[in-house]
Amino acid sequence: MKGITVDLNVTRRRAIGTATLAGVGVAVAACSGEQAPTSAEPAPADSAPPAATDAPAAGGAALAATADVPVGGGVITEQAVVTQPEAGTYKAFSPVCTHQGCKVKSVDAGKIVCPCHNSQFSIADGSVQGGPAKSPLPEVPIKVEGDQILLG
Repeated sequence: MKGITVDLNVTRRRAIGTATLAGVGVAVAACSGEQAPTSAEPAPADSAPPAATDAPAAGGAALAATADVPVGGGVITEQAVVTQPEAGTYKAFSPVCTHQGCKVKSVDAGKIVCPCHNSQFSIADGSVQGGPAKSPLPEVPIKVEGDQILLG
């Protein structure tokens, strides 16, 4: 192959320049907004999302049975911390600590406790009872139907 010359002397400046251009190309491609198809057959544009099947017909999703929530204590589900501060009174709060977003871990001695930094919240109103958290746990609306506590 006569007549073709290849420069095998790669300078540091050329290597850095090439790497920079490659990085810019990747960033532009990532920000282009185009997404690769995730399956061979995309869903039709007019298809509806699947219907929820876990919610009882009479109300929202069941969180707990009333018998499972001790007086002065509570139970923790994915959706809420359900408490019974006094007999027959049920409350529910977000299970996510307002300090740094950890999931609360236990209900003990009238307090909802976060394991990450020991923030503690009242089972009656979600107010901060101790720890670094400054904001109360947000209340989650519930209703009691029969012996079930449902998302309200």
